[in-house]
Amino acid sequence: MKTANFKLKFFAFDSWLLCERAQRTKTQGRTRKFAIFTFQFSICTAFLTATLVLFAQTPTPPPDQDDVLRVESDLTNLLFTATDKNKRYITSLQENDIRVLEDGVPQKVFTFQRETDRPLSIAFLIDVSISEERTLPDEKAAARSFIENIIRSEKDQAAIIPFEGYAHVEQPLTRNVLAIYKTLERVEVAFPAYVGGAPAISGISSGPGTIAPPGEGSTAIWDSVFVTCRHVLARDHEQRRRAIILLTDGRDTSSRVSRLAAIDQAIQSETVVYAIGIGDSEYGGVNKQALKEISERSGGRAFFPKKDADLTAAFAEIEQELRSQYLVAYSSSNKKRDGSFRTMTIEVASPQFVKEGLKLRYRPGYFAKKSG
Repeated sequence: MKTANFKLKFFAFDSWLLCERAQRTKTQGRTRKFAIFTFQFSICTAFLTATLVLFAQTPTPPPDQDDVLRVESDLTNLLFTATDKNKRYITSLQENDIRVLEDGVPQKVFTFQRETDRPLSIAFLIDVSISEERTLPDEKAAARSFIENIIRSEKDQAAIIPFEGYAHVEQPLTRNVLAIYKTLERVEVAFPAYVGGAPAISGISSGPGTIAPPGEGSTAIWDSVFVTCRHVLARDHEQRRRAIILLTDGRDTSSRVSRLAAIDQAIQSETVVYAIGIGDSEYGGVNKQALKEISERSGGRAFFPKKDADLTAAFAEIEQELRSQYLVAYSSSNKKRDGSFRTMTIEVASPQFVKEGLKLRYRPGYFAKKSG
């Protein structure tokens, strides 16, 4: 490389010297001036070409860890939280305090870190069917308080998605907190029909042999979770934490996809579902079991507030959890690309934390990539 640089410098100096000598000869005619100009142009072109060749030979620095996280095709990310027997969040874990297994096989951890600084993408999925008429104002007030406390406008994003028989993206993911507030205020109960301006999210087809499209006044919870995960919170190159805050009574009347399919889609998009079950006894109350299943299977939790203070406390609990998450990432030792479901387990390895009754919460697995 040093020899190449020396030759380049000598070549450049020699070129400059030739140009200087040519310019000192002022007594020649126009033809000679043109020849000198052509010669100078050729020399400069050759100099530029040599420089570009040297730049091309300069080695590219290796990518940092964040770049590796974006391009490593076999990397599996797993968020988890840790609480003690008194349900207090533990934020002092180290990598050697846990071990990760996939289908019972120990895995080598590639990344272990606290997640408080990784950006959030949160979709507020709000049931606006008639059964939520009396509870919706309180839900909106609690959601606004949550947004004020958790959303950092320089990096986090939120979306407002009311749903009845269909889900409607009234506010796509944005960092603009004021826009989120304004959209939230405009959310109203869909009676006698949906009053928002956004069209329904497509992506679930109806036809012969399938469930009929949702009717007016129906509630399609699982459809709404499914299309939100697939179209609003889909995985991309950005390393984000994705979450749905689902405000509903859990009483689905018209979904065309099953609850299990909605759970699978949440797992595929690495989206955690936090359900807040609020219902009206006149419409059958809350389906707690359904909301517990979709939350816990995705790595989240379900809350069932009975009064305004409980609703505020539920949002505060979700906020604390999002600020207390860990991330582990590993490249699976199973290299088969068969699309199968892989079970993930995080075990407490530290005797101290075992003694303290540490409880870990995370999604139970993922779907492997398919080849081809």
